[in-house]
Amino acid sequence: MLFNSLEFLIFFPLVVAVYFIIPKKARYIWLLIASYYFYMSWNATYALLIGISTLITWLSGILLGRFEEKWKRQLTVAISFVSNLGILVFYKYFDFIIENINNVLSSFGAELVSNPFDVILPVGISFYTFQALSYTVDVYRKEIIPEKNLMRYALFVSFFPQLVAGPIERSGNLLKQLRNIHNINVWDYERITKGFAQMVWGMFQKMVIADRVAIFVNSVYNNLHAVGTVETVVAVFAFSIQIYCDFAAYSTIAIGAARVMGFELMENFNTPYFAVSIKDFWRRWHISLSSWFRDYLYIPLGGNRKGVVRKYINIMITFLVSGLWHGASWNFVIWGGLHGLYQIIGELIAPTKDKINEICKVRKDVFSYRFGQIVVTFLLTSFTWVFFRAKDIEQVFYFFDRMTRWNPWVLFNEGLYAHGLDRVEVNVLMVGLVILFLIELLRYFKKKNFADFLVEQNLWFVWLVLIFMIMSCIIFGVYGITFDSSQFIYFQF
Repeated sequence: MLFNSLEFLIFFPLVVAVYFIIPKKARYIWLLIASYYFYMSWNATYALLIGISTLITWLSGILLGRFEEKWKRQLTVAISFVSNLGILVFYKYFDFIIENINNVLSSFGAELVSNPFDVILPVGISFYTFQALSYTVDVYRKEIIPEKNLMRYALFVSFFPQLVAGPIERSGNLLKQLRNIHNINVWDYERITKGFAQMVWGMFQKMVIADRVAIFVNSVYNNLHAVGTVETVVAVFAFSIQIYCDFAAYSTIAIGAARVMGFELMENFNTPYFAVSIKDFWRRWHISLSSWFRDYLYIPLGGNRKGVVRKYINIMITFLVSGLWHGASWNFVIWGGLHGLYQIIGELIAPTKDKINEICKVRKDVFSYRFGQIVVTFLLTSFTWVFFRAKDIEQVFYFFDRMTRWNPWVLFNEGLYAHGLDRVEVNVLMVGLVILFLIELLRYFKKKNFADFLVEQNLWFVWLVLIFMIMSCIIFGVYGITFDSSQFIYFQF
């Protein structure tokens, strides 16, 4: 069930209506039923997997609350991680492992290994697995008390707004709110309006911007033999916009939907393309995942506490694993590795850069310096997105090869309009991008998201803006040939 689907437009109001009127003690049970229905709408069979992950991590928490011996606690955590990651590896990486084994065997002329399994990647498995495992670690570290109520804990793992594409919530935030669900004032007009505004803005990002940009990007990547420098360069920057608007849209809708019901989820994006360095970018992009890897991988590996060399090794391990988390393909691993290298190189050249700035009397406290940092960071990030978007390494190299085929005439013969977007569609996209830029500027300078800013305005302005965005989604939203909703990119992870 997609957020941008007719099914969800029926499902969500119904869930909220019942949630608002049922007895307080039954709220979490109703949301648990709704969450499992939401997940089973994708594939009912895979509800068993999330149930198994839930039961294992819940039992681990109970045992950790009882055990005092260090070895018992460590063994409990190990069993929880091995079992959950084992399920994740089987469903997400088994084919990748077999493929690489066969590549090695074939180079020696050995017999290839056949794959006896034909499995489909369960939607959202990477997200809910990491959320459940973080609970195990939090209980182990005694940062939160074990949850004794299995149904409440099951809701924490399966909470439908953020179930299949995040944000990856922490037990210290969402589970604590679920424990206090009976005290939530559901009839809060301002909170509901904020949540609804966030959902509308997320729909606008997805349907008007991301899915429209996707038409051009998909056309270029599917027809690389017929394009040159101009189309590929535009596609690079277009995908940077697409991936941001698509993924941020899901998180925004999820946060808004949860807010309507009285829950505050963590922010997942904070103007990432205004970042002044790659390190800063990862403080702003997919915050729930980057902070997860920081807290549960980078710091446990030693972080920056064991010397510079070890710090750089830990950075590379963290980003390589992050790349692999995104997909079972070497291009994702390279994508993650490049971000790790960016950070290491950035730290290594920092003293030299500072020395050059000092010699050249470059001012750092002015707009031009910060703007230059933002542009360089955006260019470096956009380059890595090619590895993310391409289906394999071979296509990456072919893409860069086509980028060297200089063809400036397409700027004058309307060749750019041959990739699915005519002049009218491009104009609609440009308007959408201007709105996006203005809202990003608002977020960057005012430190307020769109919804918080909007509800501070007069009532007529609030609903004028919301109606404009709703009508934009209805009139200018991109739909499939049969008016099917477009899937969110991060569902594949």
